[in-house]
Amino acid sequence: MALKTFKPITPSLRGTVLIDRSGLYKGRSLRSKLTKIPRSYGKNNRGIITVRHKQSGSKRLYRIVDFVRENHGIPGTVERLEYDPNRSAFIALIKYVNGDKRYIVAPDGLNVGDAVMSGPNAPVAIGNRLPLENIPQGVYVHAISFYPNTRAKVALAAGTSAYVMGSRDGYTQLKMPSGEIRLFKSTSYATIGIVSNVDHKNEKLGKAGRSRRRGVRPTVRGVAMSYKHPHGAGQGKSGRHGTGRVKQDVYGNVVGVRTRKRRNITNKFIVKRRTEKNKFKSFKTIV
Repeated sequence: MALKTFKPITPSLRGTVLIDRSGLYKGRSLRSKLTKIPRSYGKNNRGIITVRHKQSGSKRLYRIVDFVRENHGIPGTVERLEYDPNRSAFIALIKYVNGDKRYIVAPDGLNVGDAVMSGPNAPVAIGNRLPLENIPQGVYVHAISFYPNTRAKVALAAGTSAYVMGSRDGYTQLKMPSGEIRLFKSTSYATIGIVSNVDHKNEKLGKAGRSRRRGVRPTVRGVAMSYKHPHGAGQGKSGRHGTGRVKQDVYGNVVGVRTRKRRNITNKFIVKRRTEKNKFKSFKTIV
């Protein structure tokens, strides 16, 4: 999908850049694949805020997406492409020859009327899902599962994909969207192609109201607050942040702490770590 700009007749429209969704289906989603999901709005069972800057946002129903695609060997046809308010990527409604209808995360380049299939005998084509051992080197994949016959958990966001670098000894080496090189079981499944809506990263909402309707509350910088924040108070900007000061949240907790265990059992599957934005970051700065 392309991007669309607006004539600057208002201040908010001057910098607004949105996704052109004119090619998507305009009708209602499949009723049997709609369900209600409870939303906590960032609060726990006692009403205490555990995740800040969240709110309810606009009402929406959840689209049940098939992340496993266990209809192996059964061909299907893309009936329509739809917008999903619960994710950044578009979804595609697949109608199989046995009459079953399911939603999948639509890859870029998948059109209405295209044939898709899943299983070890599926051809290497956009939208088809097959084991990593059957995917040749140099192909971009998405919706990757960690184990065979389990739901996809990797590369599901708009415009993301992983690069197949080769298979050996029962494992396939993939280059992740973050730059990390990781080993996956060759019997795990992945879908051919890049996730749709690749221009999602170039979208500019233009006004605060669009963020509020998406469930995002305003975020205020700590340096703009009073003494009640660790970064606040003082004269000018010296000493409040940057040199000589550890970055903290409003409660005084150090932020940026790596949550991954140093002795995680899955470390053996990581061939190369992702590229760090700041090469001088280390555990020594977290005291």
